[in-house]
Amino acid sequence: MFRGPVKAGLAALFAVGLLLLFLNPPSLNGAEGMLVLIGGGILLALGVAWGTVALAGSDSMPEHEFERLVRRSEELALHPELLAVTDEFDLLVADAIDALPEDFQRLLDTTPVVVSQMGAEHRAYGHYFGDTVARDDFPDRIVVYQDTLERDFGYDPDLLRAQVERTLRHELAHHLGWNERGVRGLGL
Repeated sequence: MFRGPVKAGLAALFAVGLLLLFLNPPSLNGAEGMLVLIGGGILLALGVAWGTVALAGSDSMPEHEFERLVRRSEELALHPELLAVTDEFDLLVADAIDALPEDFQRLLDTTPVVVSQMGAEHRAYGHYFGDTVARDDFPDRIVVYQDTLERDFGYDPDLLRAQVERTLRHELAHHLGWNERGVRGLGL
């Protein structure tokens, strides 16, 4: 129903209101005290919601870039003959998908894995966008950043191959619901 800052603001407003109600029950002797209490609660809730959204930042790629990547991936899936025009990095990603256990490969049937050149901008090797396999509120996608992987590991083809596979597994673990600390605990 509500999303993002509105949901955070409403939750904060409710929590602050309950806290203030229990700590300082309003007196029904005057409306001024009640208005100050309500106004303070609203201001506090809006401030907390704004701060939460500001600290969270923007963690997504531009929509046009995502659409371009999805169209490219879907074309490759529908027309295997286009594989001849794919580059070596695309084949590394395809090999990394093929190296996954079959159950994990099936998860990727509905989750696009796309290659992007925006890794330097995001300061990452890969990115998971979505809300895990347990929920279906947002489209899921895994992005593997070719530019940063080749920049850091391109000098050694075996090391690059291993890092592409590790990156894919790392982002797949996020898709399965692991947070960053949990994924690192898995050795990814």
